[in-house]
Amino acid sequence: MESVAITPLFGTEFRGVDTLDDDIVAARIGEALKWRGVVLIRGLHLDDDAQIAFSRRLGDLVEPVRNEKIMTVSLDPDKTAAAQYLKGTFSWHIDDTTNKVPAKATTLTARQVAEVGGRTEFASTYAAYENMSEHEKKRYEGLRVVHSFEAAQRTVYPEPTDEQVALWRMLPQNESSLIWDRRDGRRSLVVGATADHVVGMDPERSRRLLDEVLAWSTQEQFSYLHEWEVGDFVLWDNTGILHRAESYDPTSGRLMQRTTIVGDEPWT
Repeated sequence: MESVAITPLFGTEFRGVDTLDDDIVAARIGEALKWRGVVLIRGLHLDDDAQIAFSRRLGDLVEPVRNEKIMTVSLDPDKTAAAQYLKGTFSWHIDDTTNKVPAKATTLTARQVAEVGGRTEFASTYAAYENMSEHEKKRYEGLRVVHSFEAAQRTVYPEPTDEQVALWRMLPQNESSLIWDRRDGRRSLVVGATADHVVGMDPERSRRLLDEVLAWSTQEQFSYLHEWEVGDFVLWDNTGILHRAESYDPTSGRLMQRTTIVGDEPWT
Protein backbone atom coordinates (compact mmCIF):
# COMPACT_ATOMS: atom_id res chain seq x y z
CA MET A 1 0.00 0.00 0.00
CA GLU A 2 1.63 3.21 -1.21
CA SER A 3 0.49 6.78 -0.52
CA VAL A 4 1.17 9.68 -2.87
CA ALA A 5 0.30 13.35 -2.35
CA ILE A 6 -2.34 14.56 -4.82
CA THR A 7 -1.27 18.19 -4.37
CA PRO A 8 1.38 19.76 -2.14
CA LEU A 9 -1.24 21.17 0.24
CA PHE A 10 -3.90 18.46 0.45
CA GLY A 11 -5.13 15.13 -0.84
CA THR A 12 -3.69 11.61 -0.76
CA GLU A 13 -3.89 8.84 -3.34
CA PHE A 14 -3.46 5.27 -2.08
CA ARG A 15 -2.10 2.71 -4.52
CA GLY A 16 -1.93 -1.05 -4.25
CA VAL A 17 -5.27 -1.32 -2.44
CA ASP A 18 -7.70 -4.01 -3.54
CA THR A 19 -9.94 -4.19 -0.45
CA LEU A 20 -11.08 -1.84 2.30
CA ASP A 21 -12.00 -4.72 4.61
CA ASP A 22 -8.78 -4.39 6.56
CA ASP A 23 -8.22 -2.56 9.85
CA ILE A 24 -4.79 -1.19 8.93
CA VAL A 25 -5.99 0.07 5.54
CA ALA A 26 -9.05 1.66 7.14
CA ALA A 27 -6.93 3.36 9.81
CA ARG A 28 -4.50 4.83 7.26
CA ILE A 29 -7.38 6.11 5.15
CA GLY A 30 -9.01 7.64 8.22
CA GLU A 31 -5.82 9.51 9.14
CA ALA A 32 -5.35 10.74 5.58
CA LEU A 33 -8.97 11.90 5.49
CA LYS A 34 -8.47 13.97 8.64
CA TRP A 35 -5.15 15.57 7.79
CA ARG A 36 -5.18 15.62 3.97
CA GLY A 37 -8.90 16.19 3.33
CA VAL A 38 -9.33 14.13 0.14
CA VAL A 39 -8.52 10.45 -0.39
CA LEU A 40 -8.44 8.72 -3.79
CA ILE A 41 -8.19 5.04 -4.68
CA ARG A 42 -8.40 4.30 -8.39
CA GLY A 43 -9.95 1.17 -9.85
CA LEU A 44 -11.37 -0.16 -6.59
CA HIS A 45 -14.78 -1.04 -8.11
CA LEU A 46 -16.69 -1.20 -4.81
CA ASP A 47 -20.22 -2.55 -4.89
CA ASP A 48 -22.90 -0.93 -2.73
CA ASP A 49 -22.44 -3.32 0.19
CA ALA A 50 -18.67 -2.81 0.31
CA GLN A 51 -19.00 0.96 0.10
CA ILE A 52 -21.57 0.99 2.89
CA ALA A 53 -19.49 -1.36 5.05
CA PHE A 54 -16.37 0.81 4.76
CA SER A 55 -18.34 4.02 5.34
CA ARG A 56 -19.63 2.57 8.60
CA ARG A 57 -16.04 2.32 9.80
CA LEU A 58 -16.03 6.13 9.69
CA GLY A 59 -19.32 6.60 11.54
CA ASP A 60 -23.08 6.37 11.25
CA LEU A 61 -24.58 6.94 7.82
CA VAL A 62 -26.99 9.63 6.70
CA GLU A 63 -30.04 8.02 5.13
CA PRO A 64 -31.16 10.47 2.41
CA VAL A 65 -34.40 8.83 1.26
CA ARG A 66 -36.55 5.82 2.14
CA ASN A 67 -34.04 4.64 4.76
CA GLU A 68 -31.49 3.93 2.02
CA LYS A 69 -27.86 4.19 3.10
CA ILE A 70 -26.49 4.85 -0.37
CA MET A 71 -27.62 7.48 -2.88
CA THR A 72 -27.54 7.40 -6.66
CA VAL A 73 -26.01 10.56 -8.11
CA SER A 74 -27.26 11.22 -11.64
CA LEU A 75 -28.95 13.95 -13.65
CA ASP A 76 -31.29 11.35 -15.14
CA PRO A 77 -34.69 11.67 -13.40
CA ASP A 78 -35.39 8.01 -14.18
CA LYS A 79 -32.46 7.03 -11.94
CA THR A 80 -32.98 9.42 -9.02
CA ALA A 81 -35.69 11.76 -7.82
CA ALA A 82 -32.94 14.22 -6.84
CA ALA A 83 -31.85 14.86 -10.45
CA GLN A 84 -33.08 18.48 -10.59
CA TYR A 85 -31.66 19.31 -7.16
CA LEU A 86 -28.27 17.88 -8.13
CA LYS A 87 -27.79 20.65 -10.69
CA GLY A 88 -26.96 22.77 -7.66
CA THR A 89 -23.79 20.72 -7.19
CA PHE A 90 -22.25 22.54 -10.18
CA SER A 91 -21.49 25.44 -7.80
CA TRP A 92 -18.81 25.35 -5.10
CA HIS A 93 -20.35 24.17 -1.85
CA ILE A 94 -19.97 22.38 1.46
CA ASP A 95 -22.80 20.00 2.30
CA ASP A 96 -25.08 20.62 5.28
CA THR A 97 -24.27 24.28 5.88
CA THR A 98 -27.97 24.78 6.60
CA ASN A 99 -27.89 22.13 9.35
CA LYS A 100 -26.62 22.68 12.87
CA VAL A 101 -24.14 19.82 12.48
CA PRO A 102 -22.56 19.19 9.06
CA ALA A 103 -21.86 15.77 7.63
CA LYS A 104 -18.40 14.50 8.55
CA ALA A 105 -17.44 13.03 5.18
CA THR A 106 -18.74 11.85 1.83
CA THR A 107 -17.71 8.90 -0.34
CA LEU A 108 -18.27 8.43 -4.07
CA THR A 109 -17.80 5.42 -6.32
CA ALA A 110 -17.83 5.97 -10.09
CA ARG A 111 -20.06 3.43 -11.84
CA GLN A 112 -20.28 5.25 -15.17
CA VAL A 113 -18.52 8.43 -16.31
CA ALA A 114 -19.37 11.11 -18.85
CA GLU A 115 -17.30 11.33 -22.02
CA VAL A 116 -17.40 15.13 -21.75
CA GLY A 117 -17.52 17.00 -18.44
CA GLY A 118 -18.54 15.47 -15.15
CA ARG A 119 -15.21 15.88 -13.37
CA THR A 120 -15.27 16.81 -9.67
CA GLU A 121 -13.22 19.66 -8.24
CA PHE A 122 -12.16 19.98 -4.62
CA ALA A 123 -10.71 22.94 -2.71
CA SER A 124 -9.28 22.97 0.80
CA THR A 125 -10.59 25.72 3.05
CA TYR A 126 -7.99 24.68 5.65
CA ALA A 127 -5.20 25.51 3.20
CA ALA A 128 -7.01 28.65 2.04
CA TYR A 129 -7.20 30.00 5.59
CA GLU A 130 -3.66 29.01 6.52
CA ASN A 131 -2.25 30.86 3.51
CA MET A 132 -4.17 34.10 4.08
CA SER A 133 -2.28 37.20 5.14
CA GLU A 134 -2.60 38.20 8.78
CA HIS A 135 -4.42 41.32 7.59
CA GLU A 136 -7.10 39.29 5.83
CA LYS A 137 -7.47 36.91 8.78
CA LYS A 138 -8.13 39.85 11.08
CA ARG A 139 -10.52 41.39 8.55
CA TYR A 140 -12.70 38.25 8.51
CA GLU A 141 -12.41 37.50 12.23
CA GLY A 142 -15.78 37.48 14.00
CA LEU A 143 -17.92 37.66 10.86
CA ARG A 144 -20.98 35.44 10.80
CA VAL A 145 -22.74 34.15 7.69
CA VAL A 146 -26.31 33.03 7.07
CA HIS A 147 -26.56 29.96 4.83
CA SER A 148 -29.67 28.98 2.89
CA PHE A 149 -30.78 26.41 0.32
CA GLU A 150 -32.30 29.29 -1.64
CA ALA A 151 -28.91 30.98 -2.12
CA ALA A 152 -27.47 27.79 -3.63
CA GLN A 153 -30.43 27.16 -5.93
CA ARG A 154 -30.33 30.72 -7.24
CA THR A 155 -26.92 29.95 -8.73
CA VAL A 156 -28.73 27.47 -11.00
CA TYR A 157 -32.09 29.22 -11.35
CA PRO A 158 -31.37 32.99 -11.28
CA GLU A 159 -34.97 33.82 -12.25
CA PRO A 160 -37.00 31.32 -10.23
CA THR A 161 -40.76 30.98 -10.18
CA ASP A 162 -42.75 31.94 -7.10
CA GLU A 163 -43.37 28.24 -6.55
CA GLN A 164 -39.64 27.47 -6.54
CA VAL A 165 -38.89 30.26 -4.08
CA ALA A 166 -41.70 29.14 -1.78
CA LEU A 167 -40.34 25.59 -1.82
CA TRP A 168 -36.76 26.71 -1.12
CA ARG A 169 -37.88 28.88 1.79
CA MET A 170 -39.56 25.93 3.47
CA LEU A 171 -36.09 24.67 4.32
CA PRO A 172 -34.27 26.07 7.36
CA GLN A 173 -31.47 28.60 7.30
CA ASN A 174 -28.42 28.37 9.53
CA GLU A 175 -25.80 30.78 10.81
CA SER A 176 -22.11 30.01 11.19
CA SER A 177 -18.86 31.85 11.67
CA LEU A 178 -16.94 32.62 8.47
CA ILE A 179 -13.78 31.37 10.16
CA TRP A 180 -14.49 28.09 11.94
CA ASP A 181 -12.41 27.40 15.05
CA ARG A 182 -12.21 23.63 15.09
CA ARG A 183 -12.04 21.60 18.26
CA ASP A 184 -8.73 20.07 17.08
CA GLY A 185 -7.21 23.57 16.97
CA ARG A 186 -7.30 24.01 13.21
CA ARG A 187 -9.25 26.71 11.40
CA SER A 188 -11.16 26.57 8.13
CA LEU A 189 -13.49 28.80 6.11
CA VAL A 190 -17.22 28.22 5.79
CA VAL A 191 -18.14 29.53 2.34
CA GLY A 192 -19.80 28.36 -0.86
CA ALA A 193 -23.05 28.60 -2.78
CA THR A 194 -25.22 28.47 0.34
CA ALA A 195 -23.56 31.58 1.82
CA ASP A 196 -26.41 34.06 1.56
CA HIS A 197 -25.16 37.11 3.47
CA VAL A 198 -22.89 38.34 6.24
CA VAL A 199 -24.86 39.20 9.36
CA GLY A 200 -25.25 42.95 9.89
CA MET A 201 -23.48 43.94 6.67
CA ASP A 202 -24.79 45.98 3.75
CA PRO A 203 -26.06 43.48 1.11
CA GLU A 204 -23.78 44.65 -1.70
CA ARG A 205 -20.70 44.74 0.51
CA SER A 206 -21.67 41.37 1.95
CA ARG A 207 -21.93 39.81 -1.52
CA ARG A 208 -18.57 41.24 -2.57
CA LEU A 209 -16.88 39.91 0.55
CA LEU A 210 -18.33 36.40 0.24
CA ASP A 211 -17.42 36.25 -3.46
CA GLU A 212 -13.91 37.43 -2.56
CA VAL A 213 -13.43 34.72 0.08
CA LEU A 214 -14.75 32.03 -2.26
CA ALA A 215 -12.48 33.17 -5.09
CA TRP A 216 -9.49 33.08 -2.73
CA SER A 217 -10.41 29.62 -1.41
CA THR A 218 -10.79 28.05 -4.85
CA GLN A 219 -7.54 29.22 -6.42
CA GLU A 220 -5.58 26.59 -8.31
CA GLN A 221 -3.04 26.24 -5.49
CA PHE A 222 -5.82 25.15 -3.11
CA SER A 223 -7.72 22.99 -5.63
CA TYR A 224 -7.70 19.57 -7.25
CA LEU A 225 -9.73 18.59 -10.35
CA HIS A 226 -10.47 14.88 -10.45
CA GLU A 227 -10.86 13.14 -13.80
CA TRP A 228 -13.09 10.17 -13.05
CA GLU A 229 -12.44 6.65 -14.26
CA VAL A 230 -14.93 3.82 -13.76
CA GLY A 231 -14.25 2.15 -10.41
CA ASP A 232 -12.64 5.16 -8.73
CA PHE A 233 -13.37 5.64 -5.03
CA VAL A 234 -13.02 9.12 -3.53
CA LEU A 235 -13.83 10.34 -0.04
CA TRP A 236 -13.43 13.78 1.44
CA ASP A 237 -13.75 15.76 4.66
CA ASN A 238 -17.01 17.58 4.06
CA THR A 239 -16.35 20.05 6.87
CA GLY A 240 -13.24 21.61 5.32
CA ILE A 241 -13.32 20.75 1.63
CA LEU A 242 -15.39 22.67 -0.91
CA HIS A 243 -16.46 20.63 -3.91
CA ARG A 244 -18.37 21.00 -7.15
CA ALA A 245 -19.24 18.85 -10.15
CA GLU A 246 -18.36 19.98 -13.65
CA SER A 247 -21.47 20.28 -15.80
CA TYR A 248 -22.30 17.33 -18.04
CA ASP A 249 -25.07 16.13 -20.33
CA PRO A 250 -27.93 14.50 -18.36
CA THR A 251 -28.07 11.82 -21.07
CA SER A 252 -24.36 10.99 -20.67
CA GLY A 253 -25.08 8.08 -18.36
CA ARG A 254 -22.76 9.45 -15.63
CA LEU A 255 -23.64 7.62 -12.43
CA MET A 256 -22.09 7.70 -8.99
CA GLN A 257 -22.99 5.97 -5.74
CA ARG A 258 -22.66 8.15 -2.64
CA THR A 259 -22.62 7.60 1.08
CA THR A 260 -22.57 10.37 3.68
CA ILE A 261 -21.17 9.99 7.18
CA VAL A 262 -22.96 11.69 10.06
CA GLY A 263 -21.02 14.55 11.62
CA ASP A 264 -20.29 15.14 15.29
CA GLU A 265 -18.95 18.71 15.39
CA PRO A 266 -21.48 21.54 15.18
CA TRP A 267 -20.76 24.80 13.38
CA THR A 268 -19.64 27.55 15.77
